[in-house]
Formats: sequence, structure tokens, C-alpha cells
Amino acid sequence: MASYLQAENLSKSYGERVLFRNISFNINEGDKIALIAPNGTGKSSLLKILAGIDSSDRGGEVRFMRDIRVAFLDQHTDFDPARTLFDEVYSRMGEAGRIISEYERACAAEDRGRIERAMAAMDAGGWWNAEQRVRQVLSSLHLTRLDQRMGELSGGEAKRAAIASMLLQEADFLVMDEPTNHLDIDVIEFLEGYLQKSRCTLLMVTHDRYFLDRVCNTVFELDRGNLYTYRGNYSYFLEKRDERYRNMQADIDKSRNLLRRELEWIRSTPQARTGKARYRINAFYDLKQRASVSLARQQMSIDVATSRLGGKIIDCEDVTLHFGQRCMIDRFSYKFSRYERVGIVGKNGVGKSTFLNLLTGAIAPDAGRIERGETLRIGYYRQQGMEFRPGQTVFDIVHEIAETATAADGHTVSAMSMLNRFLFPPETHAKHVEVLSGGERRRLYLLTILMRNPNFLILDEPTNDLDIMTLNVLEDYLASFKGCLLIVSHDRYFLDKTVDHLFIMRDGGTVKDFVGTYSEYREYIREDEAEQARAARAAEEKARRAEAQKAAQQPPAAAPRRKLSYKEQRESEAIEAELAALEAEKAAIEARLGGGTLPHDELQRLTTRIGEILERTDALETRWIELNDIS
Repeated sequence: MASYLQAENLSKSYGERVLFRNISFNINEGDKIALIAPNGTGKSSLLKILAGIDSSDRGGEVRFMRDIRVAFLDQHTDFDPARTLFDEVYSRMGEAGRIISEYERACAAEDRGRIERAMAAMDAGGWWNAEQRVRQVLSSLHLTRLDQRMGELSGGEAKRAAIASMLLQEADFLVMDEPTNHLDIDVIEFLEGYLQKSRCTLLMVTHDRYFLDRVCNTVFELDRGNLYTYRGNYSYFLEKRDERYRNMQADIDKSRNLLRRELEWIRSTPQARTGKARYRINAFYDLKQRASVSLARQQMSIDVATSRLGGKIIDCEDVTLHFGQRCMIDRFSYKFSRYERVGIVGKNGVGKSTFLNLLTGAIAPDAGRIERGETLRIGYYRQQGMEFRPGQTVFDIVHEIAETATAADGHTVSAMSMLNRFLFPPETHAKHVEVLSGGERRRLYLLTILMRNPNFLILDEPTNDLDIMTLNVLEDYLASFKGCLLIVSHDRYFLDKTVDHLFIMRDGGTVKDFVGTYSEYREYIREDEAEQARAARAAEEKARRAEAQKAAQQPPAAAPRRKLSYKEQRESEAIEAELAALEAEKAAIEARLGGGTLPHDELQRLTTRIGEILERTDALETRWIELNDIS
């Protein structure tokens, strides 16, 4: 495989904080690589260096080894809010957009030489059907309102527009930062299938473990400023990472054992610290450094109490809600039970967040009733994230809720201690919230929700911006949560781990309850679609056989007669005229022959001519019959 990219001695620091130092790696054509690391350790910074948006400290170098096209998908893409969806995506087609624009400008300038060069470039790239390709990609991503202004798009629609812009560049090398954030599951599965089939080279950051496992063939792990490579998918990475930690721990344990022996030598023989023993002293300090390495991984710890939950939780009866003429919820009835774990799925815009706002009382239904139990304490983690005032610090956010929190065992824990458990050490408590990374803000927001000790936890897209390590901890916590769970998520792995039945929301406001995990639901849908396809094929075959049987019982229909062509029609008319002339000539000759006064030579000539007329008449009549059989 040809090398696409070589990165050498890349480093990135922010003040005294070192994200990574002197890392080097190679990316080959066809590699599909996932970059995995905890939040705040430099994943996005590394991607931006590779995409040319940022630069490495201390002279690191990124070299693309061939003349390849690179497309970068950032977590957030800035669009012109006034432009239409089609125009904005069309304008972002990279090299293709440049070629098309040059052709349009050349035509406007009426420069023949420039037009010819532009046409050659259009031919080489096959860009004459560019408009059709834009429409096709947008449709595949469920974007059909092409005249909609970019400023009117939802977060999910804007993310799909950014993905369409990236795909339309038809780049050789894709660099993607959290491509599945804000996407509904159908679009995630489309993108997953596209990347599986594509021959492009890929480097991406994602927390979606199913997506990662099915698309990637290599994993880069950024750990303590070093980069480790695993040639395999996510499952292989988990196995080999544990093996690497075991080997490293064995090496550290061995170094510590040797260190104890060398330490005794250092203490017992001070007079030997010169001359030939100098190499041993140097080796002692190297050994001491290796033995001091700690493999303890910083990990978020969720240890909060859950308020007691009574028998009555939330009862819904014929709940209905409209936005204008659109029905968002149609006569929904349901009684939530204790310790219930429900996932909500549906395409973007179907009303999932609206449904959550109904349950929490943020909005009221048009009809029906919603009753909430007296012991109900809702913790609502909203998709849009945490609200804060400019200048607020990490400690301010938590301290406004309470100075203490109640742990799962009933003990009182200080707010500072809770921050430490959520990976906010004391030196971060004075940081302004606006300078935190997306993952850090999400982690802090989760803490503010759980500190209130809810017994009905509603999570709207909780996996956005959280790293895989944090998601694992959150999943373990939710598995033992002593209350009700209601989760909206596009993360299929997360849903499979946390819920036991699903509310399937559809256009028109219907909500269907499906008992099982999301993977079981998708399997059910696939089997149902396959059964419907089989039934359709069987119906078509039955109709075809019935039609064939009916045709066999009927007398054969006369073959459709085609009309004479113009040339054949003229030929038929000429034959008729010639036959009339021959008939007249034959009658005149017969009259002369009947007179009895012709000389012998003339009589012989006319007799011969009558034979010729009869022969010609037979030939013309045969052809005339053929032509009339056609018509």
C-alpha cells in the first residue's frame, strides 16, 4: 500500500499543559483509523494539525506523500445563515466547486480559450452532472428542502449538510471529528455503510463504538502523550490494550524489584560511587524513573444517591400535542413503572425532545392529562447542554447547586470532592466554564444533574462530546441506577447497554412500544422488511402466472399491423398506376389483334408484348399484395 501521510515529531501544549510530545506515525492508502483518547488529551488538536488548520509546536512536520485531496469534517461547521442549503453545499465542493465556478466565469466572459480549458477540466472530473450529484447526496442524508436557509436548520440538519459537503469533495483522505454527533440513527447507518464500501483513507475521532468497530481497521490510542497503534477494529484494540497494560505493569514490577536491590547497594557502598561503578549509578537512576511510572488511569467516579421513588411516577392518558397543523403527539397513554428503562428513537424532527418537555412539564399538552407522583424528582439532561453566565468558574457552577452532595451510601460529600470524582482536580476549579472543552462541559453538566439526587433521570443525547472511557463509567452507573431512566440517544451501543424497551416515535405523533434492545429492534425491522419484500415478490409472481394463464385460454390475438412507411406507400401507389396502364395497353392490343388485318410481323410483335404485359402484371400484383398485407 502506498503511504499517504507521514507525521514526525508532532507536539502540542497549552501553557504548561502538554497534550502530546514528539509523536510520529504513518498512514497508508486504505487505512481507516479511529483515534481514541480521553477528553481534553489532544484528539481534536491532532486532527486539526493534520488537516492544516493548526500547527505543531517545536517544528513537527506533516507530509502528504502523494498529490491527494483531503477533506476535513470539524465538530462544528460555520455556514452562511442567509444562503440556501443547496447553494451552500454546492459552494463547498472543494476542487470540483473551483472547476465549476471557473467554467461559469469563463462562459460569462465569453473567452473562447478560457472556455475550452474549463471544459477540458469539467470533462476530466466528470462535473457536468454536479447539480444532480449534490441533490442525490443531500437526499441520501434526508435533506430534501433544498431552498431552506442555513440559519433555519436544526443542529442535526446542519451536521448532515456538513457531511454532504465533505462527501461531495470526493477526497482521497477524510479527517472526521465526531461525525455521528447530532445525527439520527438512520443517517448514522447510511454513513457507516458508505464508509464501509468506500475506498477512501480515513482518520476519525468518534465515541460511537458500533460505528468504530464496523468501519475502522486500525486504532490509534493517545495515552499519556504517546501514540500507540493497533491494527484491528475496536474489539481487537480492547484486547491488545489490556495486554499492553499487563506487559507494562510487569515491566514496572520488575523494575521496582531491581530498584530495591540497587537501592541497597547504593546505601551500603557509598565508597563505590566512583570509577567503574559510575555506569551502575547511572543505571540506578534510569531504573528509578521506570519504576516510578504509574499506570493508574484517571477515571470519572459517579457516586451519588437516588431519592426514594414512590408507586406513582408519571401517568399519561390520551396526551395530544400539535404545532400548528402538525400533530407531534397523538393520544399517547402510558403509566411509567418503578425502575423502568426506556429508550426513545426516531428520526430528527419527529418530536423526541418535545415529548420529553411534555413529561417534565416544560410545555402543556393540547388535550389529555399527565399526572406526576409526589415523590418524583426529575433530573433532565438536555441536548443543548448547560447554561452558564460569562465569567462563571467550574466551582461556581457546582456551588450554586449545593455545598455538599449525598453519596450512594448516605454520606455527605463536599462539592469540591464531587468535582474531583468527575475529573476536575483542584487546579481546575477556578477555570472559566467558557474555556472548557466540549467533553469537560458535558461532564460538569452531568454532575450538576446528579448532585440533585434524581429518581427519574431523563437524558437527551447524553453521549455527544463524551469520550469512550467516560461513557463506560456512565453506562455502569446507569446499570445500577435505582430509579427510572428515559434516554434519547443516537448511540446504538449505549442504548443496548442501558435500556430494555423502546418508544419508537414516528411522523403523525404515533408512539410504538417495542420490548427489547435497539439491536433487537433493528433485527425485527430488517426481518419485517425482508418478509414484506418476499410477500411483494410472491404477489407479483402470482399475478404474472394468472396473466399468463388467462392469455393461454384466449385465442391468439392478431399480431399488430404496422403502417406502411412513406416509401412503401409511394411504391404501392406507383404499382396501382402501372397496373392500370398495363391493363389499358393490353386491351388496346387485344382490340387490334381482333381486327384480322395486321401484317405478320406486327402480329408477332403484339403477341410478344401481351406476354410481357401478363408477366409484368403478375409480378406487380404479387408485390402489391405483400404491401397490402403489411398495412
